Amino acid sequence: MQRWRAGRWEDVLAVLVVLASLSAPGSSYQIVVGPNNATVLEGAEARFNCTVSPGWKLIMWALKGTVVLSVTPREPIITNDRFTSESYEDLDGNFVSEMIIHNTQPSDSGWVRCSLQNSDLEAFAFLAVQVMGTLSIPNDSIVVTEDQPCTVTCRALGWSPLPDISWEVAVPVSQSSYYSFLEPGEPRSTVSVLTLTAQGNGTLTCVANLRSVQAHKAAAVNLTVVQSPSDNAGEAGSSLPTWAIALLAVLLTSVFILIFVLIIIFCCCCPSWRKKKESTYQIKIRNSEKENTEKGTSETKSKNESENYGFSSDEQKTTQMAPLPPKSREVSARGQPASSPAPQETKKHHPGPASHPQVSFNIASPQKVRSATLV
Repeated sequence: MQRWRAGRWEDVLAVLVVLASLSAPGSSYQIVVGPNNATVLEGAEARFNCTVSPGWKLIMWALKGTVVLSVTPREPIITNDRFTSESYEDLDGNFVSEMIIHNTQPSDSGWVRCSLQNSDLEAFAFLAVQVMGTLSIPNDSIVVTEDQPCTVTCRALGWSPLPDISWEVAVPVSQSSYYSFLEPGEPRSTVSVLTLTAQGNGTLTCVANLRSVQAHKAAAVNLTVVQSPSDNAGEAGSSLPTWAIALLAVLLTSVFILIFVLIIIFCCCCPSWRKKKESTYQIKIRNSEKENTEKGTSETKSKNESENYGFSSDEQKTTQMAPLPPKSREVSARGQPASSPAPQETKKHHPGPASHPQVSFNIASPQKVRSATLV
């Protein structure tokens, strides 16, 4: 009887010890390793692990103070599809509970807590959700002048936090540099300006990088380099094709030959032209002299006619009288000798009342004939 009572008391004491051990916080299980901080991009998954020693009954996960997931030894209790759980044991036999947050949003950023039921043990971690905004260059292609400075602008908008911007220059340049600044009135926007002096065509790439999540975004632009107008004018000849150069040479040669032929023709024809011109001039001089001579002769004739009242203007009669034979010089009117000049005989002769008029002819000059009538 006494033995039974003693065994009974031992059983009660054992139950009391077990109950005391279960009711004592952290006496049989504990959080071995709590979750770690996580930084993810918007829309990605975030994972948190909580390692608990054996003997636990319920693990609770809370985000920003609100329980979103509960895990029992049998199965997880899911109240939101965005929060799921996976579990496994480590090498030491401890239980590892993993909470997965799907499609993270910027509003999810905050503290994550892992705790045990009926225990003050809990562990915390911070979730940071970053946002990758837009990255743009105003133009898809840029045309610049060779060896002339130019600027290219890249704008990152809606990033959280603001990214680090750099440039990849796949263009032959003599110099290049860039700087970034916050855009006024846009707390989540930054602008980067690249200044360069290009010497050839290529591609410029603007890269925005979020170092914490090893994520980046890029925007590229094609750069075309053209020569300055002065260079184009200086190199216009060298840019001609071969056939154009050959044609130009042929044309120039033909022009030179034509000019040479024209010079020869001019030199050959010039003396004859001068001779012709001089002969024409001499002809005109002769004609002028002849006209003057004829004019003088006519004036002389007119004067003689005015002096000789018996002059006959009939040149034909004068012409007929001119070729008379020499005998006519010896003939005198009415049988008088011709040796005596007619005027003297006329003066010496004293005609009587019955005498007839006598006529004498002086044919010394075939052109002029003087006649005198004596009564």
